[in-house]
Amino acid sequence: MSLVVQRSDVSEFRRRFRWIALAMVVLLFVLIGRLFQLQILEGEDNKAIARENIVRRITLATTRGIIRDRNGKVLAASRPSYNLYVVPEKIDMQVVWPRLVEYLGVGVDERARLEALLTNIRASDGPRKSQQILLKEDISRDAVATLRTHDAELPFVDVVPVPVRYYPYEEVGAHALGYMVEVDAEKLSKLRSAGYVEGDRVGATGIERAWESYLRGTRGWEKVLVDAKGRRRSGGEGIIEEPRRVDPIPGRDLRLTLDADIQRAIDKAMRGELAGGVALIDVRTGRIIGLYSKPSYDPNALSGGSGKQVIRDAFRRLYSDPLKPALDKTISGAYPPGSTFKPFTALAALEKGLIDHRQASNCRGALTFGKRTFRCTHVHGPVDLHQGIAESCNVYFYRLAAELGVGMDVIAEMGQRFGLGTKTGLGVNAEAAGRMPTRAWMTLRNKGQFRLGFGLNAAIGQGATTVTVLQLALAYAALANGGTLYQPQIVRAVETSAGTVVQEFAPRVRRQIEVSPENISLVQKALYAGVNSEAGTAFKARVLGVDMAGKTGTAQVSHKLARGAEAERVWYFNREHAWFAGYSPSRAPEVAVVVLVEHGGAGGKHAAPVAFEVVRAYNELARERAPRAGVNNAGHKPKPDRGGAP
Repeated sequence: MSLVVQRSDVSEFRRRFRWIALAMVVLLFVLIGRLFQLQILEGEDNKAIARENIVRRITLATTRGIIRDRNGKVLAASRPSYNLYVVPEKIDMQVVWPRLVEYLGVGVDERARLEALLTNIRASDGPRKSQQILLKEDISRDAVATLRTHDAELPFVDVVPVPVRYYPYEEVGAHALGYMVEVDAEKLSKLRSAGYVEGDRVGATGIERAWESYLRGTRGWEKVLVDAKGRRRSGGEGIIEEPRRVDPIPGRDLRLTLDADIQRAIDKAMRGELAGGVALIDVRTGRIIGLYSKPSYDPNALSGGSGKQVIRDAFRRLYSDPLKPALDKTISGAYPPGSTFKPFTALAALEKGLIDHRQASNCRGALTFGKRTFRCTHVHGPVDLHQGIAESCNVYFYRLAAELGVGMDVIAEMGQRFGLGTKTGLGVNAEAAGRMPTRAWMTLRNKGQFRLGFGLNAAIGQGATTVTVLQLALAYAALANGGTLYQPQIVRAVETSAGTVVQEFAPRVRRQIEVSPENISLVQKALYAGVNSEAGTAFKARVLGVDMAGKTGTAQVSHKLARGAEAERVWYFNREHAWFAGYSPSRAPEVAVVVLVEHGGAGGKHAAPVAFEVVRAYNELARERAPRAGVNNAGHKPKPDRGGAP
């Protein structure tokens, strides 16, 4: 009996053993199959995934090109900065986060703001919570040192060096230079094909925007070894595939025609005024030496590095200021030129043979035309063309339009010849075209009605006539050089970071204006008298040692602020615009200068003194620099720039 039981047990054991063995064999085949799948069939893919987990490709920021003035002074460059990046969903809010804010040294409010940002991203369903995001810009060097010392305690926290745009002259010349902004989603969709990524900055205005493709450069990249917590580790030989690094290519540098010292001199000369624009141009080349708009802004506050909240606050102040600091008043603003336009009306009359410049017209302080009285500044008595310009007699020019056939079309055609009412094509900011109104335009604007009084206003640069500061400066440069209208130029050359010139831009002539030299000479003499004769409107603004010819202007503005506005604002915004336009020296002109003091009042009192101070600074700088340049200034006759002689 016992033998039977023993045999049965053995049989059962053998049966079970066979099943276990079979299961082990099957399991072995499954493991071998899985191993075959992982190692052979999916080997390369798994290898790549494993490599991605420990090898990270990081972007190497490029260096944006430097912008220098015509003498090599830096107007815009990049300074080193450090940004803090984190992976939101990986941050341990109980342990790592308190350490991180302690090492950053941020205040209570800043800590609350950053914590709210992280909490919102962690609670969202978007991909950002698993991606590295920019948490804080431009952290201090002390904070960087502390964070790097405690790197092991801060998994998924990264400090990345990035260059930040820096403008050493701050508000001076900001409109011409422009500023940088972070690309938003809309811009990024258009720029991604050009290599831009989220977080990049791009030129928003001025030269920064217009020359973005030259200044930007090309970013590089590097493969680095990281551990399971995302921290960088050294080594990687045999793990990281070649190439391991592509160096960034820095952007091109720009050499401008602007003069930083002149820009500062303009700023100093304009300190007593609230708003306006100034342009100083080389009459022999069209190169812009000074281009200044007030009020201005600090582009450092807008271009990054100070944090998004600071940038938002800066923009809010910029666009809520009634003096419109965001507007480039030299290019983007169009204003009635007032009496600075009279030389062009005079040329129109002379060229058409409608007047004899010696014939006098009697000014009694006003001219009644139809039902309206057109007023002059005071009673001038008998004035000819020379006196009409020098003493700025409105009645003389009213009569040209009312009695001698110098109509709107004749005036507009002459203004257009000198580039007024047409965009200059400078291209650094949104540019206003201005307007030279014609009879047809005025008729259309007034629902089919045209009144001859429109022509009287046009003759003195009022009514619908508007120009920009830059247009007027180019037009006066053409008056000074005998009729050559230049294309304005603000970038002289493109250079490498080593200073090698890659591309140089020669002056370009827009057109040679067909005007009789004798007629231009008559106007030039009148402009000289406007400054240097005792009855000239700019006589009292003269500065010893500054030889100038020019014309003042006091342009009436539309009285829009009357009711419901603060009395102080009404007083200011209802004042006339003050103008001065001229050139220096009077006999061998080098520069043309135009000053607009927005709502400044009388041109001879507020604009002309600024122009004289600017030209005096130009002359002093020229004398200081001449010995350094090896030029004997005694008896030296200025030579035109290469290729720039009219």
